[in-house]
Amino acid sequence: MRLGLAANRLHHATGDAALFRWLRACEPGIRELDLGLHAVGRTYDAIVAAGMLAGHAGLRRYPYGRDGGLMKLVAEVVGMEGDARTLDGALYLIDPVDPSSIFPEAVALKRQCVIHGKPFISTVASARDWIEMERIHAGLAPDPGADDLHALERQILALIAHDAMKPQMLAFAAGHFDLLSRCIHRVATGTTGQLLNELAWSRGWPAGEPWVERHLSGPMGGDAQIADRVLEGRCQRAIFFEDPHVARQHEADIQLLERAVTTMTDEAVCITSPVVAARWAVAAEKRNGMAYD
Repeated sequence: MRLGLAANRLHHATGDAALFRWLRACEPGIRELDLGLHAVGRTYDAIVAAGMLAGHAGLRRYPYGRDGGLMKLVAEVVGMEGDARTLDGALYLIDPVDPSSIFPEAVALKRQCVIHGKPFISTVASARDWIEMERIHAGLAPDPGADDLHALERQILALIAHDAMKPQMLAFAAGHFDLLSRCIHRVATGTTGQLLNELAWSRGWPAGEPWVERHLSGPMGGDAQIADRVLEGRCQRAIFFEDPHVARQHEADIQLLERAVTTMTDEAVCITSPVVAARWAVAAEKRNGMAYD
């Protein structure tokens, strides 16, 4: 398994920066999984200078971002020259106020991950969550250091889906209803929330009692309302099924939510693909000893 790896300058500028917090928490898991990390130049240099991942054969250096390193990661998410140059996803620790985070190659990296159903990981919490998910799928014992990520009874979950992705959101919720019901609270944007409530009532949820709290629709400001929750620590996990194939008139609202998540990098987990969401849910069910499909 191989991930592209990049971190904006803020996230490796000091010894306690986000890149190093993730590596300190997850270096054992990275080694257990024999995870390949294809790191753009400055990110690779920072890891080596910090003495982390020493001797890990999976750590590879790519050119600096300005020399095309991030563009090469985009191509490898799509797939280049067979398995040897195909990435299984990307970890990009974003500084939401760094202009490079909206450069075409940065936007394309996320877009291609979503199109190809691969994880696009942009926060420390999401990166820790992904490592634990893959450890569980590999049959390894749960890491107690990841227990906070699986304390769903203390988490507020946001469920958001673009129009073309609403059927997949409903299928995901139906397939993992008991797991998602463990969250202390659930929120959703307008139409998605109504559909999810109707699903819950059909599954025996008390009639008339909302399974999710509905915010406004995305174009009317629902994404902004959920972004505010994230910034206030009142939403810890967002599952956002994006449709990358349509022009989105409310693009700025979507970016607002994404920037809120990356601002709360140690607390907020975001999943943007039905494939990755289903893989997370099965791992969470296994970890919690629940039956799963």
